[in-house]
Amino acid sequence: MIPFSVLDLSPIPLGQTAADAFRHSLDLAQHAERWGYKRFWLAEHHNMPGIASAATAVVIGHIAGGTRTIRVGSGGIMLPNHAPLVIAEQFGTLASLYPGRIDLGLGRAPGTDGTTARALRRDALQDSAERFPEDVLELQRYFAEPVPGQRVRAVPGAGLNVPIWLLGSSLFSARLAAGLGLPFAFASHFAPADLLSALDVYRTQFRPSAGLDKPYAIVGVNLFAADTDAEGARLFTSLQQQFLLLRRGTPGQLRPPVDRLDADEFELAGVRHALSHSVVGSPETVRAGLESIIARTGADELILTAQIYDHAARLRSFEIGAQVRDAIAAAARS
Repeated sequence: MIPFSVLDLSPIPLGQTAADAFRHSLDLAQHAERWGYKRFWLAEHHNMPGIASAATAVVIGHIAGGTRTIRVGSGGIMLPNHAPLVIAEQFGTLASLYPGRIDLGLGRAPGTDGTTARALRRDALQDSAERFPEDVLELQRYFAEPVPGQRVRAVPGAGLNVPIWLLGSSLFSARLAAGLGLPFAFASHFAPADLLSALDVYRTQFRPSAGLDKPYAIVGVNLFAADTDAEGARLFTSLQQQFLLLRRGTPGQLRPPVDRLDADEFELAGVRHALSHSVVGSPETVRAGLESIIARTGADELILTAQIYDHAARLRSFEIGAQVRDAIAAAARS
């Protein structure tokens, strides 16, 4: 059976603080470790009142320091916001503190609006995005063994070969990951349109590398699991509200569930499309949905995310996810 992992944005529920979000993220990671999830990734977003993981490397250190075995990493670091050397030093530090447990997932988007992106990295935004392939190669060199005459080194970082993943929601990163022989994760939990095309491009164009001899693809899925279908659907309205506010240009903290979404049909259609890669409902419904996704995508791993307002309900959703994973595995063995 393929492994399941967790993608966390350290959500800040309405009326709470970033400190609450970090405490809840650590608690979720500790539970995920006990439930057998393979990795726990955090995502870089900026100027988002409902997301606390902006200083992603710092939060990764917090999570890794409070767990023992689960892999911890970024899903992802938005490389156009940073100089590659800085990221090499940050993740070289993390890999030195928590050897064998750190992943570095890289994205090409800024993870925010244009004004905030300019505040993060003041050179031309278009140039930063266009330099993404070169920046990835530069980052790889910093993690490799230093060569004679190399004047700039990542200390720590050099020689640690921190695992690099490419993340994406289009064909660009799929082609780049294939050409560099890197593992690939697709952000189908919010941008599912090109999922199957990107996976096909990645697999057919993959060139083996020193670090990876065959394609390895992760697929993102929103998980809103509960004891009943109705309860799962109600929990899902928090994420739907978050997307509606974002599309209206008024992002806010994660709101509690509602009985009815305050939106017109045009808005709802857009949200339904963006969040179509979601499994919502009872354990039986969730199992059917995850089995369908696995069969349709041939994913090597699923990474599950859940923007759920109530922390106890979020824990329960991931607990059900682990139980469903084990049930699917048991059925495959029988």
